[in-house]
Amino acid sequence: MRAVIFDWGGTLTPWVTMDHLAAWRAFADVLHPSDPDQAALVADAVLTAETAAWARAKTRHTAFTIAQVLETAGAPADEAALAAFRRYWDRATPTDPEVAPMLADLKDRGLRTGILSSTAWPAAWHEEVLHRDGVRDLFDARVWSSDLDYTKPHRAAFEAAMRAVGVENPADCVYVGDRPYDDISGAKAAGMRAVFIPHSDIPPAQQVPVDVEPDAVVQRLSELPAVLDGWR
Repeated sequence: MRAVIFDWGGTLTPWVTMDHLAAWRAFADVLHPSDPDQAALVADAVLTAETAAWARAKTRHTAFTIAQVLETAGAPADEAALAAFRRYWDRATPTDPEVAPMLADLKDRGLRTGILSSTAWPAAWHEEVLHRDGVRDLFDARVWSSDLDYTKPHRAAFEAAMRAVGVENPADCVYVGDRPYDDISGAKAAGMRAVFIPHSDIPPAQQVPVDVEPDAVVQRLSELPAVLDGWR
């Protein structure tokens, strides 16, 4: 074992249930501050485009970006509006306080670490969040599907993360995530071991039934080093 790669939302950050329409309404209210009816129409249009993009990702595993969602919805990529959208999401982005000490433990064991996240957000947004919480530079590599052609569980996404951390053999990697389909089945199909964190309240529309067993289940990230010690 040479590397451990992590999911982001629901894994490195505790799960928070969010209202996606309200997030886009925060965006639209900046575009149309004096016209709530038009703001509501814009929010509905962007959410419809985003939902369709995630539906394609669910079945075809094709990656996409927020810029593409806005273009589909006919909405401008207005910086102030996007800043309002990001502020709405702030409550869901805090890094688990166990991440930094856990990463230090993995580094002491000589393991490389990375992130692989299925996301429409630009990489810069995620990098700023990780920098804010003091953990960005603790990872050897960070890969966001908004920079890729495919999302998890597509094998190509996992291979991109492996390349980023400098590992060729998937058997040398462990993936840690909170979604049975995207994370656990995807990692195991790619030839990795998979560790499941079972605390995310994933909406039914995002779930895909899958017959797969993780190699381990942890309740907290601080439990991970001991699990890995048993595999070395």
